[in-house]
Order: sequence, then structure tokens, then C-alpha cells
Amino acid sequence: MNRRNVFKNLAAIGVGTMLPFSKAAATSLKILSASRLPKGLSSVDCVLVPSETRGPYPLDLSSNTSMFRQAINETKTGVPFTLKLNLVNINNDCAPIPSARVDVWHCDKDGVYSGYQQPGANTVGQTFCRGIQLTDANGQVTFTTVYPGWYAGRITHIHFEIYLNSVLSVTSQVAFPQTTTSEVYNSTLYAAKGQNTSVTSFAQDNVFSDGTTDQMLTITGDITSGFTGELTVGVAASTTGLFKLEPETGGQFTLGQNYPNPFSEKTTIPFSLTHASKVTIELYGVNGQKITTLLKKDMNPGEQTLEISRFSESLNLPNGNYAYQIIVENNSGVFRQSKLLSAW
Repeated sequence: MNRRNVFKNLAAIGVGTMLPFSKAAATSLKILSASRLPKGLSSVDCVLVPSETRGPYPLDLSSNTSMFRQAINETKTGVPFTLKLNLVNINNDCAPIPSARVDVWHCDKDGVYSGYQQPGANTVGQTFCRGIQLTDANGQVTFTTVYPGWYAGRITHIHFEIYLNSVLSVTSQVAFPQTTTSEVYNSTLYAAKGQNTSVTSFAQDNVFSDGTTDQMLTITGDITSGFTGELTVGVAASTTGLFKLEPETGGQFTLGQNYPNPFSEKTTIPFSLTHASKVTIELYGVNGQKITTLLKKDMNPGEQTLEISRFSESLNLPNGNYAYQIIVENNSGVFRQSKLLSAW
């Protein structure tokens, strides 16, 4: 496993520094070979995604574990739509960014958002067309929903935010090709509202009027089976040094501090699972190099512990500082978190 998946800052023990996220725009276009790309991509424009407004209807639902989900339309009907976002680091030759939190939200086919009092609708307390996921090892997230409708003043779009180290690092929106949108709005489910009469071009839209080159979805599919829209999202993330550990768990587990710590011979790692999951616990040196896999098995929900014997036949740890990472995989996705331990 690459050290980017494990370390993002070990300053607490004096062996790393916090690296600020660069907000500088990309200065050149990079085209990568297929061997360097996230799985399934054949080419990618490696540029920083433009920042956009959050708009009038954002909601922070990260404390609601049910929002960590792939299917987000709930009971809303419409032409099926799958959104795929591929996060890449423009500061590191477009390497994929794993374990980043991605929040998305959009209106339903009638142009209504969940969670707000708005013209013609009161959806306070509702959560349709909103969801959160963590990127996988390839830096990818996939949401299944319905093709968004429109409302006065805006062309068709989906909002998204990206959190690195639990810090909001990107706020932007994706755009849809107008030919596809026109086809969708002519279909039976959208016919009552019809075509967008308030904004008929990107030039008239107050968000996309400056261009959509790096925000336009690549669309595949058809009106019958549904459409898939995919976008590679360039993010200015850290590239060197030891990284701060990504704490997002999606409410799927809690990871405790090992005890005793520091330890001389044996120590115990406590953790608890919300659901039955496949659990992997790995041990790393402070340079980010993997030492061993301590645990890899299917486990039931509830309180769990793992005992480490420092001088076992397979381990034999010298004095020093280390990190242990838990990877929890279940129907809600793949979730990671890490903590430090010391052997003396």
C-alpha cells in the first residue's frame, strides 16, 4: 500500500510537518498514459477543477451515517443517472486520491432540493438526492440517482464538495451536455415541466458563464436504460512528507488507542464495528513502509480487540514509533483510519 493511504501527518510525535493544500491553479495540461491512471480510465486531463459557489441549498449530513451511501435518489423517479467522479492529485502526476470524502447534492426532476423551504415546496427534514462517499484506492466514487431537473436561473448541474483531512478542500459543480439534457427533458417523466426556459445556454448561467471545460461530464448510455456521467476532478493535495491520517469512518466503526502505549512486550488494539464487515489491520513504520498485516478476516458487529505481541516469530519490533491502520469493508463502502503506537 502506498504511504499516501496511511500517512498525512505525524507531527504529534515530532517526525513530520503539516503540509498546506496549494490553491494555485494548474499551469499546464498533463496527459497521462493508461498505466498511471485510476482503474478504468484511458486518459485524463490533469488540471485543477474550478471552484464554484455552494449555492443556496447545501447541508452538512456527515454526522448521519445513513448518508454514506451510493444510491441517493430515495423514492424520487426520473431517468436513471450514475455519477462517477475520479479524484486525482495535480501536484503528483495525477495519482489517485484515496479516502477523500465526497459530498454530492442536486435537485430532483422537478427542480426541488431536499432539506429546505423553497418556492413551491417545503422539504425540510428530507434527504433525497444527497449522499456522501469515501473514494476507493483508485480515487473513485459512484453515486446512482436520477437525472436532475432545472429551476429558474440555473442550467442543469450537480454540486459536490471534497474533504481532505476532514477539511473542505474543493467546492464545485458538474455540468451536463445540452444535447443529453434536451433529450431527457423531452421524455415522459420530465414532459410536464419540459425544457429549461429560464437559462438556455451556459453563457447565461451565473456559474458556468466562464466556461465548463473542466466540469463537463462525459456522458454514456441512453434514455431507456439511463445515463452515466463521468468526470476526472483535479485536486491540489499534498505530495511529500508524512501525511495526516484521514479520520473519516462513515460511522461504520470506531478505532481506539492501543493500550498500554508505549508498550514493551504486548499491547491491545480496541475497535468496534457497526455492521458485519471485512476487517484488515496493518502496521506501518513512520516512513510509510508497510511492516505486516496484523489481521484480515470477516467480523461481526460489536466490540473487538486485537492483541499484538512485539517479539512474536513474525514481528520482532525494534524500539520506535509506528502506526496501525484499520480498513473496514462492507456494503456501505471501504473506510480507513489510523493511529500511532510506540514500542520501547
